[in-house]
Amino acid sequence: MNTEQQAFLNAYLATLSDAERQAVPEAIAEYFCADEYNANECARLIDQGIKRASCSLKACYEIENEPCPQVGRLTVVLNWAQQPVCIIKVTEVSECPFDQVTAEFAAAEGEGDKSYAWWRQAHLAFFEQEGQALGVPFTTQSPLVLERFKKVYPLDNHETEQGSA
Repeated sequence: MNTEQQAFLNAYLATLSDAERQAVPEAIAEYFCADEYNANECARLIDQGIKRASCSLKACYEIENEPCPQVGRLTVVLNWAQQPVCIIKVTEVSECPFDQVTAEFAAAEGEGDKSYAWWRQAHLAFFEQEGQALGVPFTTQSPLVLERFKKVYPLDNHETEQGSA
């Protein structure tokens, strides 16, 4: 995390009790997606509370020797320019094959027209490309890591942490 990102995280952490801060298992800073347009669009959708879920190929975590996300993890959501936009907290992590992702989860991802058809087409293309780049075969049976999250900072005047899920 750079200085600006850490300062943004620290501003949020200062709003928590000692016990709440101690309960945070990890805090990271990252942007979503692999290109400028989508990274900025995802940051906007998350900040507006529209995007409340995301998924990744499980193989990516294994290849990069990175642990899967865990409930309670904080993410400083960045735009493509690495500037902090908001902070989210992971509320649920699960795994399932690509072809068992539900329409409800696809809608919670908040992208495109929020339909399952749009989600499936966009994610098939993305995961096929990502799999090729990593040298991992992707099929509709490939396991995904599904994350649900809520925006916790900054909250608009009409939002509360509970109400922004």
